[in-house]
Amino acid sequence: MALDKAQLAQMLRTMILIREFDELAIQLRVAGKIYGAVHPYVGQEAVAVGVCSNFKVSDRVTSTHRGHGHCIAKGADIRRMMAELFGRVDGYCKGKGGSMHIADFAVGMLGANGIVGGGLPIACGAALAAQLEGKGDVTVCFFGDGAAAEGEFHEALNIASVWKLPIVFVCENNQYAANNAVAVQHPRVDIAAHAGAYQIPGVVADGNDVLEVYAAAGDAVARARRGEGPSLLEGKTYRWHFHAMRATPPPETRPSDEIASWKARDPIARLEQHALGAGALSAAEMSAIRERVKADLDDAVAFAEASPFPDPKDLLVDMFAE
Repeated sequence: MALDKAQLAQMLRTMILIREFDELAIQLRVAGKIYGAVHPYVGQEAVAVGVCSNFKVSDRVTSTHRGHGHCIAKGADIRRMMAELFGRVDGYCKGKGGSMHIADFAVGMLGANGIVGGGLPIACGAALAAQLEGKGDVTVCFFGDGAAAEGEFHEALNIASVWKLPIVFVCENNQYAANNAVAVQHPRVDIAAHAGAYQIPGVVADGNDVLEVYAAAGDAVARARRGEGPSLLEGKTYRWHFHAMRATPPPETRPSDEIASWKARDPIARLEQHALGAGALSAAEMSAIRERVKADLDDAVAFAEASPFPDPKDLLVDMFAE
């Protein structure tokens, strides 16, 4: 199904917002204005946006330690996200969770997760709940190629297949788990190949082509809504920056020509070229989208800076379930 102008514009805006949010987060971390580790999502925007563009608000998502893109694509408030990075009380976790623990149940974002593979069993639980509720909702579980080496990956695919859970497993294969290339960890670099062992569909998509991801995810989501069970979708993509940083970016260890070759396949530029070629968006309209994103991010930073730090007496509030 061809996307109309409004849909293409929304996809492009969301992808640009994800990229600029994380580029800004790097700058703010270097400046000492935000705290904790930062795992940039830059370069992978097409996966989050292509998948989440198939969703209803009531559909659920589990994320990873590199979760800003998923949060934004699912509709989280960037002001509250920014406030969380600033460690302020108006953040999603009242300033106590930081980048890797943002959640917003109101939009179906069940949370980022600092544990590699930690979202896989959570997603199965959410999918089981959706199955029992019987409203046709779907859960999507984002995870990286490194998580495919964890036991939770195989356990989750197995139980989802046996119970025909309405879930789509989305592997963002960005070619590296931390600094370990995918070929070092896996005898076969196509993570989607694991689907056959669990008798579910396994599809590889160009993770730098948002329209291809959108179509592939749409098929998997529709299958789940029909009650036909899970699918495994692998998006081949690449993160432009380091795995993670604290005070300063770490030295780059990947080959410079490899980085350059992937940047040449920039998912945002590819969508812009498509929209221009199809006559759906003009250069002026795309420039206006970028200006609006900048204004929204300026507003998010102002909101975060105006929010107070948590009171020390509330250190243990919300830390334990009762």
